[in-house]
Amino acid sequence: MEEIKLDAIDTRILNELTVDARIPFSRLAKKLKVSNTLVHQRIKKLYDSGILKNATIQLDTWKLGYKTSAFTQIMLDNSKLHTKVEAQLAKIPEIVECVNIAGRYAILVKIFAKDNRHLRDIIYEKIQVIEGVEGTNTTMSFETAFVRPVPIQV
Repeated sequence: MEEIKLDAIDTRILNELTVDARIPFSRLAKKLKVSNTLVHQRIKKLYDSGILKNATIQLDTWKLGYKTSAFTQIMLDNSKLHTKVEAQLAKIPEIVECVNIAGRYAILVKIFAKDNRHLRDIIYEKIQVIEGVEGTNTTMSFETAFVRPVPIQV
């Protein structure tokens, strides 16, 4: 995959959008001391290049009733099954992130559950029954200290 070169304006736009993805283009242009047209063109370029994927919101999972979060490592019978297993994991709505990892376990998922019993049910009744899953190892998360975007530099 080709690395895309960013200039100072692209970098400033991305940094502003990581703080507030809903900022109006006109306010962003004023803040950066550039034209609205330039902001529109640059953001379109950033979407077209794949750097910007979407503008999203951050939910408070606790207030939505998800009191338990965990990271579950998944061991496979055969590492070549990861694509099929990942497709099945994608059908489980409580799994919010799924990554391929190196080592004894092949997949790491982040799960949000209503409570510990709900988490147990997700692991035993939804994950461990997937064909190709040999075992799991789960680590409970007490709280998230911070989440931040990657550094954006010219």
